[in-house]
Amino acid sequence: MQTILGAGQIGHELAVELNRNFGAEIRVVSRRPQKVNETDQIMSADLLDATQTMEAVKGSEIVYLTAGLPMDTALWVAQWPVMMNNVIEACAAQGARLVFFDNTYMYPQTAEPQTESTPFLPYGEKGKVRARVASHLVTAMKAGRVQAVIGRAPEFYGPGKTQSITNSTIIEPLRQGQAARIFLRDDTLRSLIYTPDASRALALLGNTPGAYGETWHLPCDDRRLTYRQLVHLAAEIFGTTPKYRIVKRWQLWLASFFSKQVRDAAELLPRYEADNLFVSDKFKQRFPDFRVTTLREGLRAIHLQGKNADV
Repeated sequence: MQTILGAGQIGHELAVELNRNFGAEIRVVSRRPQKVNETDQIMSADLLDATQTMEAVKGSEIVYLTAGLPMDTALWVAQWPVMMNNVIEACAAQGARLVFFDNTYMYPQTAEPQTESTPFLPYGEKGKVRARVASHLVTAMKAGRVQAVIGRAPEFYGPGKTQSITNSTIIEPLRQGQAARIFLRDDTLRSLIYTPDASRALALLGNTPGAYGETWHLPCDDRRLTYRQLVHLAAEIFGTTPKYRIVKRWQLWLASFFSKQVRDAAELLPRYEADNLFVSDKFKQRFPDFRVTTLREGLRAIHLQGKNADV
């Protein structure tokens, strides 16, 4: 049994991949779970509850923690450490291996290339809590309490219900023929990962015994573009005009007085002022046959899915 804790886009694509290429018996767990594949088991559970988490993990060989929380700083600080502790305790008690889908919020928001050995220097409370939960898992791994692997990803883009700043402020507006919005600068290089690639990579790591005990940067297209270049590429593929406006820092500061969502996103802004150079060479060298989706291919897939959805 392979169990997915979390019902977002990553969890959805993961269930597809595990069924298609690993023939896994799959359990999908969330507060309101739905089947992805016809043969999936579904279970409703709250990962903030230790007993429910234990029941969700029971009988699992591999557990994937792909759960997400709304972009609410107070919620992250209060709930992420509890969820991680409950999942670690459940996996340790049940003898299940754990695959944790992580992000880069704990890394320095600078132009320095990011590798698996990049030190944690978080800026803001979200970064601090992500550093805390990742460190908690690493400590449990080193102590031999749980067999685990961390798959870390930069910002997403992708089809379906993929939630990211790039999707919501650039790709989706352009797809609808509207102007994109770019935070702070349009000339810094961005590292983006296609959500189906992230899920395929997680499934591969989870089913590779030799990958455990380590952190892996999940693979993304190394031909990085600036947001200006991304706007022009997306507009070409979508058949729309490459319109965009740059949202300045003072405009975001003003908006923060009226929008809690903007206030909660404020600590992420420095990353848009510098190149974001996420390096996934370790994964690509270990798994040379893994084919990474190019930005052009990913945008084409989003376009085709959008056209079908709009019909």
